[in-house]
Amino acid sequence: MAQLVTIFGGSGFVGRYIARRLAQQGYRVRVAVRRPNEAGFVRTYGVVGQVEPILCNIRDDASVAAAVAGADAVVNCVGILAESGKNQFDTVQTEGAARVARLAAEAGINRMVQISAIGADENSPSEYARTKAAGEAAIQEHMPSAVILRPSIIFGNEDEFFNRFAGMIGPVIPVVGGSTKFQPVYVDDVAAAAVKAINGDVPAGVYELGGPDVRTFRELMQDMLGVIHRRKMIIGVPFFAASIMGSVLDFVQTITLGLFTNGILTKDQVQNLKSDNVVSEDAKGFEAFGIVPTNYHAVLPDYLWKFRPSGQYDAIKASAKNMRG
Repeated sequence: MAQLVTIFGGSGFVGRYIARRLAQQGYRVRVAVRRPNEAGFVRTYGVVGQVEPILCNIRDDASVAAAVAGADAVVNCVGILAESGKNQFDTVQTEGAARVARLAAEAGINRMVQISAIGADENSPSEYARTKAAGEAAIQEHMPSAVILRPSIIFGNEDEFFNRFAGMIGPVIPVVGGSTKFQPVYVDDVAAAAVKAINGDVPAGVYELGGPDVRTFRELMQDMLGVIHRRKMIIGVPFFAASIMGSVLDFVQTITLGLFTNGILTKDQVQNLKSDNVVSEDAKGFEAFGIVPTNYHAVLPDYLWKFRPSGQYDAIKASAKNMRG
């Protein structure tokens, strides 16, 4: 019988690509998510019964134990960019990751892949980065054979980075940390690395994944505007002003008891934007997997075309202007 891999957060942005690749290689895939009724689309990645979504809450021992039961390997893609309700950085990114590793080890599983993030650091001023690092430490304690992947900002069809800024209404794009450097990495390249790790193609340890280009936040926005054929003013927002804005929005979320969720800008995100998000000089990366990372210039037009003035017909209209009556 084909081996079974449980993917926590397997219907999310990164998880769905990993699920698809695993199914293509013949694995059975169990997609552990909070809302399996919304994850039915993952079934189409394989033959009938090969990929199945199941209910799981990463904050609950019994739920996670049931999800890893009978599995040969696990992948944890669960992470949050902002806190909301019971989903706090510590409970999800530290305790949740530790729970998956501990219960997987107790179930006799010795293969695990953790999707972390560049910048994970126990001494970071950002709670997001600190809890990512704490989660990594807990995983290595319970599962020394684990492979930890730290990608830079991830792009792809469903991303919340380029899509978010391309969809902004108005003549201005506000940017916090315009000079902060990123190394955009293609989501399917991250998925390919995860699958190779599951296959045992690389030794245990931490790998930092970045694309072939290092660009500042402002430069990425300029490139994005070029792809969607729009002219907008990119306005730099000073860190002190952004921190005040993030604090106010965080406070509003608190006093409304979660009726308002701060998906705009948090104070912790401002802290993150103060540090470059690029691969360290001495880090192991894509070369260890034999993967040549994809340039974002080659992919952005494939999914950002919908933000062009005339959408899919933009190129046709531009060509028509050159025609003589």
